Amino acid sequence: MLMPKRVKRRKQFRGSMAGKATRGNVISYGEYGIVAMEPCWIKSNQIEAARVAMTRYIKRGGQVWIKIFPDKPVTAKPAETRMGSGKGSLEYWVAVVKPGRVMFEISGVPQEVATEALRLAMHKLPCKCKIVTKADLEGGVSNEK
Repeated sequence: MLMPKRVKRRKQFRGSMAGKATRGNVISYGEYGIVAMEPCWIKSNQIEAARVAMTRYIKRGGQVWIKIFPDKPVTAKPAETRMGSGKGSLEYWVAVVKPGRVMFEISGVPQEVATEALRLAMHKLPCKCKIVTKADLEGGVSNEK
Protein backbone atom coordinates (compact mmCIF):
# COMPACT_ATOMS: atom_id res chain seq x y z
CA MET A 1 0.00 0.00 0.00
CA LEU A 2 1.08 3.56 -0.64
CA MET A 3 1.65 5.79 2.37
CA PRO A 4 4.12 8.50 3.35
CA LYS A 5 7.40 7.43 4.94
CA ARG A 6 6.94 10.03 7.65
CA VAL A 7 4.67 13.01 8.26
CA LYS A 8 4.94 16.26 10.17
CA ARG A 9 1.72 15.61 12.11
CA ARG A 10 0.01 12.28 12.79
CA LYS A 11 -3.60 13.47 12.51
CA GLN A 12 -5.25 15.99 10.17
CA PHE A 13 -8.53 17.84 9.89
CA ARG A 14 -10.99 16.57 7.28
CA GLY A 15 -10.58 19.62 5.02
CA SER A 16 -12.62 20.73 2.03
CA MET A 17 -12.89 19.39 -1.52
CA ALA A 18 -14.52 22.47 -3.06
CA GLY A 19 -13.62 23.61 -6.56
CA LYS A 20 -11.91 22.02 -9.53
CA ALA A 21 -8.36 20.65 -9.77
CA THR A 22 -5.90 23.38 -10.76
CA ARG A 23 -2.89 21.06 -10.74
CA GLY A 24 -2.50 17.63 -12.29
CA ASN A 25 -5.29 18.29 -14.79
CA VAL A 26 -3.31 17.49 -17.96
CA ILE A 27 -1.77 14.27 -19.25
CA SER A 28 1.95 14.85 -18.87
CA TYR A 29 3.59 11.40 -19.24
CA GLY A 30 1.38 8.94 -21.12
CA GLU A 31 -1.08 8.96 -24.02
CA TYR A 32 -4.35 8.06 -22.25
CA GLY A 33 -5.61 8.74 -18.74
CA ILE A 34 -8.42 8.59 -16.19
CA VAL A 35 -9.90 11.92 -15.07
CA ALA A 36 -12.07 12.34 -11.94
CA MET A 37 -15.51 13.85 -12.57
CA GLU A 38 -16.46 14.39 -8.91
CA PRO A 39 -14.59 15.09 -5.67
CA CYS A 40 -13.69 12.12 -3.48
CA TRP A 41 -11.19 10.50 -1.17
CA ILE A 42 -9.39 7.55 -2.75
CA LYS A 43 -7.90 5.03 -0.32
CA SER A 44 -4.45 3.56 -0.83
CA ASN A 45 -5.87 0.07 -1.36
CA GLN A 46 -8.19 1.36 -4.11
CA ILE A 47 -5.22 2.94 -5.90
CA GLU A 48 -3.34 -0.36 -5.65
CA ALA A 49 -6.36 -2.35 -6.92
CA ALA A 50 -6.68 -0.05 -9.96
CA ARG A 51 -2.95 -0.36 -10.67
CA VAL A 52 -3.07 -4.17 -10.48
CA ALA A 53 -6.13 -4.31 -12.78
CA MET A 54 -4.37 -2.18 -15.40
CA THR A 55 -1.00 -3.91 -15.34
CA ARG A 56 -2.62 -7.38 -15.47
CA TYR A 57 -4.66 -6.46 -18.52
CA ILE A 58 -1.76 -4.97 -20.49
CA LYS A 59 0.36 -8.03 -19.55
CA ARG A 60 3.42 -5.99 -18.54
CA GLY A 61 3.48 -4.17 -21.89
CA GLY A 62 3.44 -0.38 -21.99
CA GLN A 63 3.88 1.83 -18.98
CA VAL A 64 1.53 3.02 -16.21
CA TRP A 65 1.87 6.20 -14.15
CA ILE A 66 0.01 6.83 -10.87
CA LYS A 67 -0.40 10.57 -10.45
CA ILE A 68 -2.11 10.62 -7.05
CA PHE A 69 -0.59 9.79 -3.69
CA PRO A 70 -2.42 9.04 -0.40
CA ASP A 71 -0.88 11.58 1.96
CA LYS A 72 -3.90 12.36 4.15
CA PRO A 73 -4.44 10.27 7.31
CA VAL A 74 -8.03 9.34 8.19
CA THR A 75 -8.88 8.39 11.76
CA ALA A 76 -11.77 6.35 13.16
CA LYS A 77 -12.98 5.54 16.64
CA PRO A 78 -13.73 1.91 17.54
CA ALA A 79 -17.32 0.66 17.19
CA GLU A 80 -19.60 1.05 20.23
CA THR A 81 -17.36 3.65 21.87
CA ARG A 82 -18.81 6.58 23.79
CA MET A 83 -18.30 10.14 22.56
CA GLY A 84 -15.36 12.14 23.88
CA SER A 85 -11.91 10.94 24.95
CA GLY A 86 -10.16 12.50 21.95
CA LYS A 87 -9.73 11.82 18.27
CA GLY A 88 -9.59 8.23 17.02
CA SER A 89 -6.54 6.31 15.88
CA LEU A 90 -5.26 6.30 12.31
CA GLU A 91 -7.15 3.82 10.12
CA TYR A 92 -6.04 4.42 6.52
CA TRP A 93 -4.50 6.93 4.10
CA VAL A 94 -6.38 8.75 1.33
CA ALA A 95 -5.58 10.89 -1.69
CA VAL A 96 -7.84 13.94 -1.98
CA VAL A 97 -9.09 14.14 -5.58
CA LYS A 98 -10.97 17.09 -7.07
CA PRO A 99 -12.90 17.10 -10.38
CA GLY A 100 -10.57 17.33 -13.37
CA ARG A 101 -7.64 15.56 -11.74
CA VAL A 102 -5.76 13.06 -13.94
CA MET A 103 -5.27 10.03 -11.67
CA PHE A 104 -3.66 7.40 -13.90
CA GLU A 105 -1.84 7.57 -17.23
CA ILE A 106 -0.88 4.81 -19.65
CA SER A 107 1.19 4.60 -22.85
CA GLY A 108 3.02 2.13 -25.04
CA VAL A 109 -0.04 0.02 -25.91
CA PRO A 110 -2.71 0.28 -28.68
CA GLN A 111 -5.74 2.47 -28.02
CA GLU A 112 -8.21 -0.42 -27.59
CA VAL A 113 -5.95 -2.10 -25.02
CA ALA A 114 -5.37 1.19 -23.17
CA THR A 115 -9.07 2.09 -22.97
CA GLU A 116 -10.03 -1.38 -21.76
CA ALA A 117 -7.29 -1.35 -19.11
CA LEU A 118 -8.40 2.10 -17.92
CA ARG A 119 -12.05 0.95 -17.90
CA LEU A 120 -11.13 -1.97 -15.64
CA ALA A 121 -9.26 0.42 -13.34
CA MET A 122 -12.22 2.83 -13.22
CA HIS A 123 -14.39 0.09 -11.70
CA LYS A 124 -12.01 -0.07 -8.73
CA LEU A 125 -12.36 3.66 -7.94
CA PRO A 126 -15.08 5.20 -5.74
CA CYS A 127 -15.90 8.22 -7.93
CA LYS A 128 -17.23 8.90 -11.42
CA CYS A 129 -14.39 9.06 -13.93
CA LYS A 130 -13.84 9.31 -17.66
CA ILE A 131 -11.15 8.10 -20.05
CA VAL A 132 -9.35 10.84 -21.97
CA THR A 133 -6.53 11.13 -24.48
CA LYS A 134 -3.64 13.58 -24.47
CA ALA A 135 -5.29 15.56 -27.31
CA ASP A 136 -8.50 15.99 -25.27
CA LEU A 137 -6.71 17.82 -22.45
CA GLU A 138 -4.51 20.28 -24.34
CA GLY A 139 -6.08 23.29 -22.61
CA GLY A 140 -6.95 21.56 -19.32
CA VAL A 141 -10.14 19.74 -18.38
CA SER A 142 -13.53 21.17 -19.26
CA ASN A 143 -16.23 19.58 -17.12
CA GLU A 144 -19.24 19.45 -19.40
CA LYS A 145 -21.64 16.57 -18.88
